[in-house]
Amino acid sequence: MQKSEFETQQEARNKEIDCQRSAYEAKNQDAINTYLEEVLSQSEYPDTFPQEHYFEYKSSTGNLVLDYELPSRDVMPSVKDVKYIASRSEFQKSLVPDTWVRKTYDEMLYQIALRTLYEMFQSDACDALVSVVFNGWVRSVDRATGSPVHACVMSIEARKDEFLAINLDRVDPKACFKKLKGVSASKLIELSPIKPIVTLNREDRRFVEGYDVADSLDERTNLASMDWMDFENLIREVFEKEFSKGGGEVRITQASRDGGVDAVAFDPDPIRGGKIVIQAKRYTNTVGVSAVRDLYGTVHNEGANKGILVTTSDFGPDAYAFAKDKPLTLLSGAELLYLLGQHGHAAKIDLAEAKRLAAEAL
Repeated sequence: MQKSEFETQQEARNKEIDCQRSAYEAKNQDAINTYLEEVLSQSEYPDTFPQEHYFEYKSSTGNLVLDYELPSRDVMPSVKDVKYIASRSEFQKSLVPDTWVRKTYDEMLYQIALRTLYEMFQSDACDALVSVVFNGWVRSVDRATGSPVHACVMSIEARKDEFLAINLDRVDPKACFKKLKGVSASKLIELSPIKPIVTLNREDRRFVEGYDVADSLDERTNLASMDWMDFENLIREVFEKEFSKGGGEVRITQASRDGGVDAVAFDPDPIRGGKIVIQAKRYTNTVGVSAVRDLYGTVHNEGANKGILVTTSDFGPDAYAFAKDKPLTLLSGAELLYLLGQHGHAAKIDLAEAKRLAAEAL
């Protein structure tokens, strides 16, 4: 019985693999996306290196744009060796020279860029890729201000035929990068931001036209009981006003009834900007940690720089604990009302009233 079940499962699995292979060989975009994701995830690096990336592939042109998270200088060793001094009964550390750290860090990033391009092209069995744009990003801390920094420090576009003709065993990584007209700061370790050759594609088929809600609010409007679609549009509208001050843009996605990304903000700031996913939860109960975990996963899946979760209620202590030290912002109902007030709009949040109205509607 067990053998029969095993063989049935194996046969179903093999058919699934054959279907995936056929779709890939037919250059089906979804199949190629799945394959490219697998290639990137199989690339092994030390555990201290970030394992984050986001890409956009266009089957019509064969072009791939890849935003890739690079390690910060913190992964570099600081101790060269440790000696035990018997006469003083203590250990003495010898530090790695700063010149070595700077030189090695720069070489490492150039090698990662070239290696990634090679892996993408070499694994492209069905010739789906014509060219790849590699944008290397680094998360770090500004030592002058202590603020988090997310900067694109290198960008390169390579054609498959041109790149695979290079003998990577014999090249100097930086010289090869420059020969391919790659753009980078003169010293990568300084993390000076540069403009990517090709930026994130803002054309997402999920985006729809939003509508304004804020002007219809007054002190009697209970956000906790308003129509859920109106609430999502309200969140889009208030963040649009917030980000537009710096030239940003906010787009709302198709109606999801709490099914994932509700809006996406694009902040053009070269240091703190990028893609930001926003989720709106019109809740009457405390938001638990599972919702925050889901947001964190969405941030990674979307290749975003940050996630914002807005609710009409509040967050539990486990939710705040999980969000700590992550690129996540949690906005409670009280903070949402304050943000609305900053833009000249008044409303209220009455959870008890919302619960009563919901019960009466059943």
